[in-house]
Amino acid sequence: MRFFELFRIAAEALQKNKIRSLLTMLGIIIGVSAVIIMISISAGTEATIKEQIEGLGSNLLYVRSSFSRGGSRAMGPMEGGLVYEDAWAIQEQVSGVAGVVVDQSSTATIKTDNNALDDVTLLGTTPDFPSVRDMDLSNGRFFNMNDLDRKKKVAILGYDLAQELFGSSDPIGSTINVDGIKLTVIGVMAEKGTVGNVDYDAQLFLPITVLFQKFVPTQFSRIIGDRVNQIVVEIDNSTTLEKVQQQITLLLAKRHDVTTDEADFSISTQQDIIKTRESTTAAFRSLLSWVAGVSLIVGGIGIMNIMMVSVTERTREIGIRQSVGATPNDIRLQFLMEALLLSLIGGLIGIITGITGSAVFGHLSGMRTVVVPSSILLAFVSAAIVGIFFGFFPANQASKLDPIDALRYE
Repeated sequence: MRFFELFRIAAEALQKNKIRSLLTMLGIIIGVSAVIIMISISAGTEATIKEQIEGLGSNLLYVRSSFSRGGSRAMGPMEGGLVYEDAWAIQEQVSGVAGVVVDQSSTATIKTDNNALDDVTLLGTTPDFPSVRDMDLSNGRFFNMNDLDRKKKVAILGYDLAQELFGSSDPIGSTINVDGIKLTVIGVMAEKGTVGNVDYDAQLFLPITVLFQKFVPTQFSRIIGDRVNQIVVEIDNSTTLEKVQQQITLLLAKRHDVTTDEADFSISTQQDIIKTRESTTAAFRSLLSWVAGVSLIVGGIGIMNIMMVSVTERTREIGIRQSVGATPNDIRLQFLMEALLLSLIGGLIGIITGITGSAVFGHLSGMRTVVVPSSILLAFVSAAIVGIFFGFFPANQASKLDPIDALRYE
């Protein structure tokens, strides 16, 4: 029996029971839609994370404190993690470094003549912060090395923080009270938004030396130095991350008197962070895909159930076809074509529903969704496989019917 003849017979059979056919396809439609929507949510989250990490700057190395594995040696001035002076050693002694940022945070209450805000994040940092973190100023200036070295009590306001404290007034030159310490506002940052769960627009920026001295004084700073959790290094475009990373590793290992295997610090790139996040979202995406795949299996079971009913209802028709020359293989292909049509039509409707559903979900939830072309192909092929797999048993049962018994069936 020719393919087009099989297609015509299968299509006519489905048209005779339109409502039943639509209900049978519903499982496939839901399954295909779920696969596309779930993967689009995961891909959107992954893309957002990548953009947020890259939005913090480009060509960056992150040097972080970690526990030393050096054994039972007594802790000396340069052991036990990163200190503030490590940043300047990197700046001065490592070639290929375009900028270095150290930041440390605290919280405080900020007061002006007319407003007061509690639990505002103070970010003590260094002069290279705007360039390394890819941030701009909307007004005034950022503090410089002179301000840092002389521990000048100056502050730069985040965009939203400036609006809350001063409204439409120009805050440059104004004095604010931060936990009893008076700081002079010298700048306002341009709007940045939230990056990596950090709202930079709601922060107050000041020299890290002032933060150490006035807001997070270290009791043993004279002995062990001012501890920092992270140093961010911007790499010049003329060199490579690997070369600079190796130089920093050797320099800090020497300063901390540890071997590279016992290092009390770790160095990672933006790509390392992105890959770690991607592996997490990939596992989450796989889980979502399997959950969505269950709907396809349920839809396949529905197809098998309806096809078994169809075989029973059309037993006499099968007998007539056999009596006029249809072979068991012709009967098998006929019912298999019907099952395949159900799954393919359901898959096509599911693709349209999935793409539309992804857009609607992204709009209503505020989450970013990215429809992945491969997910469409995966869902459609899976629907076809489900149709063939679950349609084979009923089709095979139909092909095994005895012609004489089939003709006698009422």
